[in-house]
Amino acid sequence: MPESLATRVTRHLFNLAPVYRGSGGRVTYIASDWREVRVKLPLSLRTRNYVGTMYGGSMYSAVDPFYMIMLIRNLGPRFVVWDKAASIRFRRPGRGTLTASFRIDEAELDAIRSALAGERSVDRTYLVELVDAAGAVHASVEKVVQVRRKAGAGG
Repeated sequence: MPESLATRVTRHLFNLAPVYRGSGGRVTYIASDWREVRVKLPLSLRTRNYVGTMYGGSMYSAVDPFYMIMLIRNLGPRFVVWDKAASIRFRRPGRGTLTASFRIDEAELDAIRSALAGERSVDRTYLVELVDAAGAVHASVEKVVQVRRKAGAGG
């Protein structure tokens, strides 16, 4: 799905925000329905660690907010979405540009809504991998996101 004018503007603003710029990451694509986001993280002076490879903090911070934001955008104002936990597993040193893709489909959104029909809140776990141009995984990030219905929000 192509970017809309709104998601293109949001992407540019995201890349200008000091808190995200500090990660060294760049948002390269946001689908118009917010069901897919892509990020790239180049190895640079900003992201290079003491031994010359990708700094782990840059890897994590480049992918940190996206599942939460995607769920907020797709579930709408009747729901509260928070990052609850995260873990990162470094699989190999980052020696070049890494990319990550985030996707949420309608089945996942339906599963969240169904779970919240009988529960106060639900935790969902998502995995995103930072890969190089050859597709080799350099880091796996697991995010746990909590979703709950806002007080007084029905159906």
